[in-house]
Amino acid sequence: MSRYVLRRLLIAIPVFFGITVMSFLLMNLAPGNPVDMLIDPNTPREMLELKKELLGLNDPLYLQYVKWLTGLLRGELGYSFSTFAPVTELIGERIGPTLLLAGTSLSIGLVIAIPAGVLSAVHKHSKLDYVVTGLSFLGTSIPPFFLGLGLIYLVGIQMHWLPTGGMSTLGEQAGLWDIARHLILPAAVLGVTIAGKKVRYVRASMLDVLQQDYLRTARAKGLREAVVTNKHALRNALIPIITIVGTEIPLLLGGSIIIEQVFQWPGIGQLTMEAILSRDYPTLMGLNLAAACIVLSTNLVIDILYAWADPRITYSSS
Repeated sequence: MSRYVLRRLLIAIPVFFGITVMSFLLMNLAPGNPVDMLIDPNTPREMLELKKELLGLNDPLYLQYVKWLTGLLRGELGYSFSTFAPVTELIGERIGPTLLLAGTSLSIGLVIAIPAGVLSAVHKHSKLDYVVTGLSFLGTSIPPFFLGLGLIYLVGIQMHWLPTGGMSTLGEQAGLWDIARHLILPAAVLGVTIAGKKVRYVRASMLDVLQQDYLRTARAKGLREAVVTNKHALRNALIPIITIVGTEIPLLLGGSIIIEQVFQWPGIGQLTMEAILSRDYPTLMGLNLAAACIVLSTNLVIDILYAWADPRITYSSS
């Protein structure tokens, strides 16, 4: 396993740099100019050209990338074009809230999806199965931003049960309970969306496993149905479920951009929108870098979880 992990890390290096090259090219091919977003439109062209020269925007693309890559190797991501703050500080301040929101949402989604999918598969074609399947379609069909706005109006404005935005109450020290109250609504919206998509995958995987001969043998030995379902069937059904959950990570990071805007959650979603609107290339490159690291790390963790879920899976150095 250690050799396999080392090999995957070595393979991730060229993949990682390939992602940075593609991101850099796509950002510079997009219309718009960072200087036009920073300076008054009436500013003389000579001043605009001077600003571009100071920011290095007049250099060839390959030279701009080499400068950025050199800074990365020194542990630096440059400075934001809009705020002139170090990109590492900007991302460091925002990555924590986003990971908190994404992790909580994923946990909520799986806590709902796995038991619901198992029950739906065990009681195939029953009323419970139809109800669970219908609710899963409903959770998938409702746009997250629409559900979020609906909950803000109903729970936050009408009932005054929960705060409608931000990560903490303004003017007060951010305590654990205060953060948890602000987290409930955005995490619930993303969690419902994840659960709606994952219930059907869990159900399909369980239905496939429940038809295997070894489960009939386990029942013939006198094992209780709960043991057969939860210990033998569910663990063998985890492989495709782990794969689907792994693919949810980048989608979750992308989806959190919209939810963070709706709930004013101070994560990288808001930072991404601000960087896009201001054509802040260094910040966008830093955000792409962070997202690439998260996705590559997630893929490695998924491969390790495969071996945990099914001991028959082994990894060699070949």
